[in-house]
Amino acid sequence: MARDADRPYLTIALLLLLGFMIVEVVVGILAQSLALISDAGHMLTDVGAIALALVAMRLASRPARGSYTFGLKRVEILSAQANGVTLLLLSVWFVAEAVRRLIHPPSVHGLLVTVVAVAGIGVNLLAVWAMSKANRESLNIQGSYQHVLTDLYAFIATAVAGVLVWWTGWNRFDSLAALVVAALMLRAGIGLVRDAGRVFLEAAPRGLEPDAIAQAMHALPAVTRVDDLHVWEVTSGMPALSAHVFVELDVDCHDVRRELEAMLRDRFAISHTTIQTDHAAGGEATVMPCSLDSHGTSHCG
Repeated sequence: MARDADRPYLTIALLLLLGFMIVEVVVGILAQSLALISDAGHMLTDVGAIALALVAMRLASRPARGSYTFGLKRVEILSAQANGVTLLLLSVWFVAEAVRRLIHPPSVHGLLVTVVAVAGIGVNLLAVWAMSKANRESLNIQGSYQHVLTDLYAFIATAVAGVLVWWTGWNRFDSLAALVVAALMLRAGIGLVRDAGRVFLEAAPRGLEPDAIAQAMHALPAVTRVDDLHVWEVTSGMPALSAHVFVELDVDCHDVRRELEAMLRDRFAISHTTIQTDHAAGGEATVMPCSLDSHGTSHCG
């Protein structure tokens, strides 16, 4: 499977970020740099995001059985939601700490901050390259990729702050860089929570408008009415649809159903469909259900 092939790329990124995160925490404490520590906090969410992505991919690949009729595919969405909430909580903490340090700035070792931040840019470039090779159709993998990409921008901001502190001696540049990092984390966290929330609330996937789908279904000549149309996402890249479709009395409703399934698959990339087709008689006032006999012949009424 494509997502199985993504595991080596995610593992490489995980090991790179985990190793550098430990270095950054130690140096951040020694240099009294909130920007470095906030970068490490963001990197922790990156490590967590990738680790959860790997675990979720393994769980989601298990076949459906028992009461879990879709398997554990939504574990990936749970992972994305957890990463988003963590980003939001960390961003609030870093904002509060940055404001405190703007009022009472500690002494910051600008040169040390700059050296570590530049090294962090290199490590994150390698991690971004590794994760760019993965298939980011999954919200889980895409969320992890966005974490790492945001961390790259954060290291750039930290490097600039380190140079300015080293050059001017004004330690508040470090706290200002931490605010930039917090803003990036807040933006990424809101995006992940929003997108994961759409899946949990069973909203139609982005790019799939239920009204447009209903019009396309109703455009088939034999279709007279489309009721109870639902379009949702089981997990990233797995849209699903259910509907109750009424067809003209003199057509084979099973042929219409197969035609609808083909149209939905080819035009909207929806292959998981549940469509109930019924004949409508007397101006659609009476429903005449379809059935197949043992010879495969369609009957109604």
